[in-house]
Amino acid sequence: MDFAWDSDQRERYELVREKTRTWPVTENGFLTREDWGRCAALGLTGLSVPAEYGGGGLGFLDTALTVEAFGRGCQDMGLVFATMAHLFACAMPIAEHGGAELRAATLPGLCSGELVGANAITEDEAGSDVTAMTTRAVRDGDDYVITGVKSFVSNAPIADVFTVYASTDPAFGHMGVSAFAVSRGTPGLTVGEPFRKVGLESVPAARVRLDGCRVPADAMLGVRGQGAAIFQSSMRWERTCLFAGYLGLTERLLDAVVEHSGERRQFGRRVSDNQAVSHRIARLRLRLEAARLLLWRACWRLDRGERAVLDVAMAKLAVSEGAVQAGLDAVQIFGGAGIRGEAGVERALRDALPSTVFSGTTEIQLEQIVKELGL
Repeated sequence: MDFAWDSDQRERYELVREKTRTWPVTENGFLTREDWGRCAALGLTGLSVPAEYGGGGLGFLDTALTVEAFGRGCQDMGLVFATMAHLFACAMPIAEHGGAELRAATLPGLCSGELVGANAITEDEAGSDVTAMTTRAVRDGDDYVITGVKSFVSNAPIADVFTVYASTDPAFGHMGVSAFAVSRGTPGLTVGEPFRKVGLESVPAARVRLDGCRVPADAMLGVRGQGAAIFQSSMRWERTCLFAGYLGLTERLLDAVVEHSGERRQFGRRVSDNQAVSHRIARLRLRLEAARLLLWRACWRLDRGERAVLDVAMAKLAVSEGAVQAGLDAVQIFGGAGIRGEAGVERALRDALPSTVFSGTTEIQLEQIVKELGL
């Protein structure tokens, strides 16, 4: 493995970092189409989509490096999450599993930012347990009729295209789940009001109700019963490249605590002269570098066409738990200033908290690791 950066990677990283660090932060309310347009102008809405559809055509590692720059520069992790959820959980399933006509009709708009994508899989009783899914898709002539409620759909209030997972053969459990690309204007599809969350506040999330939504059979991604595999395929992208944004967030926090502890003086000396503080910062750096190498290795293996299930699970786990701990460390080092909103530290902590839950909880990643060890 050679992780030395070439000139294109370095130039892309620096461009994205420098551009995004000047973007305004959404303090109240949700991201706007103007925010989305800025992401699209940098190519962030289509990084990994094939170039023939207007995307960047980047592989796993190149995409991850770019998203890391996005997370490091942009102070609004909700915008980072929204853009990457759009890309990895909606655009990429269509790019990798959609039919030719579906790809041609949707991908250019998703890449250009004209369309916003969302992923609808989670239900009240079917989060980690996809076999508990109650949403059904029934074949009716040349169409499928989808009925059910999805409980946690990020981007839903602003989305134009939804990847929807529904059971077409309930008796087969996860082998009976299929995936569909559903347009917002489909009769019977309604989006609820955005709900409050502990973090990632600028990305709107809501329930999506599908009440007899009729979609053509060619809106199915892959083949019937392939939905669980398609979802896992999208998770390869999300658990690596989306979480590269959290590497960027962690490094942003590291930069902040190094600067603050070096300038802040208490009891006649710098805060960083206290070993309790300096050692906390050293461990933060150690966790960051270890998580980064795990994630880069996972991406390297995926780019080589390897399965990399163990690598992906370890990377997701290390990055997410490291980001949460970095937020806690930063609040502690900043003290009272870390509790207040001006420093941006408490917001970073809140944005990190959901990372151990979405895209597969910490416990799911541990189970993946145990399974790959043959236990």
